[in-house]
Amino acid sequence: MSNTDTPKQLLHLVFGGELESPEGLTFRDLDELDIVGIYPNYAEAYKAWKSKAQATVDNAHMRYFIVHMHRLLDPETAS
Repeated sequence: MSNTDTPKQLLHLVFGGELESPEGLTFRDLDELDIVGIYPNYAEAYKAWKSKAQATVDNAHMRYFIVHMHRLLDPETAS
């Protein structure tokens, strides 16, 4: 497989933590953020996000997020 046949890496970061308020986006303690990992595509990141989100469903303040790192690294990326 040549470089032109290799799918482009679209890196995604999955992380989460406890929010001050379920309606907000301010974390209670930045030192306690859970960095789940960096994934090569959205599908893999989504699986990790879903697993963590389901595991913490009983805590209304816990939130996990998927960050499209590839968009930060290459703003011209449309995906």
